[in-house]
Amino acid sequence: MLVERSRRGVLRHRSEAYGASCEGAALTVWLPHHGETRVLVLAAMHGDEPETTVVVSEALRAIHPESLRNAAVLAGNPDGLLRGTRGNARGVDLNRNFPSANWSPDTVPYKSRKDGPRDIDLSPGERTASEPETKALIALIDRLRPEAVLTLHAALACVDGAGDSPLARRLAELSGLPLEPVTYPTPGSFGSWAGERGIDVVTYELEAASLYDLKERHVPILIDVLTGAVGPEG
Repeated sequence: MLVERSRRGVLRHRSEAYGASCEGAALTVWLPHHGETRVLVLAAMHGDEPETTVVVSEALRAIHPESLRNAAVLAGNPDGLLRGTRGNARGVDLNRNFPSANWSPDTVPYKSRKDGPRDIDLSPGERTASEPETKALIALIDRLRPEAVLTLHAALACVDGAGDSPLARRLAELSGLPLEPVTYPTPGSFGSWAGERGIDVVTYELEAASLYDLKERHVPILIDVLTGAVGPEG
C-alpha cells in the first residue's frame, strides 16, 4: 500500500540511531514495524553520491508504514554527505575500511570526473574498522542479520552481484542496467567483508542523470525492494 502523493513530504516509518558519525551525526536506520528484515538498503556510503539518498528517501516516503518489510539507511556517511566529500570527516573512504581479508593500508585513489584519472587519494583508515561509521554498520548488520544488502552508488550505471545473485539479476532486468562486475580492485570494501560472511551484496550503480530521471527510473524498483515484492530470491 502506498501513501497518497500529497502526504509524501515526510518519513513516517519507525527509525532509530544505530550509532554516530565522527562528528556526532546520528546514523539512522528506518525499520519495518513488524517482521524480520531480509534486505537492508544502504545509501550514501560515499558522501559525494547524494543522489542515492534522494532516490531511497523518495521510495521510503511513498510506502505506507504497514507495508514496509525491509530496512533502509539513507546516509551511511552523513559527515561526507554534508561536505560533499567521498570520504568521512577524517578523509577515510568508508568503503575501503571494512575488516575483509583483502584490506590494504595503501591510499585509495579515485576519480572525480567521468573520464578523468584516478588521481585523488583517500585513506582506508589507520586500521580495519577504524571509523565509527564502519563499526556501527557492522554492528547493525550483526543485529538485523539480513539475507542481502543492496548498496547504492553512482554513477557507473550497472548492477554488480557476487556470484549468481538472483536479486542482482532481477534488479538488472527491472532497471535495464547491465549486470556486470566492477573490475578495479576494492580492498577492504563492504562487499568483500559481507561476502566473506555469506551475505548477498548487490551494488546498484545509478547512471549519470538528472535527479528527476533517476527518481522516475529507480524509485518504483526500490519500492518493490522495500515492500518485499522483490527479494533475495529474485
